[in-house]
Amino acid sequence: MSLEAIDWAQPWLSPYRTIGESAAHTALCTSVAEALQQGAKPSPAPTFVPQLDLPAGRAYEAHIFQTGTVPTRDNLHDFFNGLVWLAFPETKRRLNELQAAEIARNGVTSTRGPVRDALTLFDENGALLDAPAALWKALAARDWHTLFVTQRALWSEARLIVFGHALLEKLTAPRKAHTAHVLLMPAPEGGVPAALDDRALSRSLDAEYLAQKPFVPLPVLGVPGWWADNAAPDFYDDPKVFRPAP
Repeated sequence: MSLEAIDWAQPWLSPYRTIGESAAHTALCTSVAEALQQGAKPSPAPTFVPQLDLPAGRAYEAHIFQTGTVPTRDNLHDFFNGLVWLAFPETKRRLNELQAAEIARNGVTSTRGPVRDALTLFDENGALLDAPAALWKALAARDWHTLFVTQRALWSEARLIVFGHALLEKLTAPRKAHTAHVLLMPAPEGGVPAALDDRALSRSLDAEYLAQKPFVPLPVLGVPGWWADNAAPDFYDDPKVFRPAP
């Protein structure tokens, strides 16, 4: 799919629509890097540069950390990566900082290790959820009937943001099986999830916590209002997608 074919009316794109729709149009005449750069605000936003600026043999994450620039290809994957950088600059910078520290410590090997695995999983496929405690409880238990049917009305009080740029790319051609890994953020007293604030999120991320893989899977097209077919309760009677807890 090309940039011009992105359906900006889809609910998972709402956090990125204001900048993204304009940037996609601009990129058709210039490049993805230049279009993103036009949408960038002063620090902490990065500088987007063409992929050719990445020297041969240098690790991508290490290069970003060392230079403050993000090498960017002219494709959907890097376009969505740039939009997430613009929406969550401090969180993306924190993820990059943690990646660079792991690379400096262990080098680039055939296996990433638990910290880099978790960082990559969140960066590519993560999601953020602000929701009532009852929805969090059902999600953690993978109690899909409670999450999406019994407590369906509670979703009007929830907000889900797709953070992973690879998942945003996949959702340009939506399929029922597309699944996010929702970050289980430490909650304050009372069990209410932390607000979806870039600075607060960035400060909550550390290597030791992420190495525990604090994620829970969520088939995103099951979210009420995100896909017309899920209005029917039997939409969720699909164990290949809505899998029980192990």
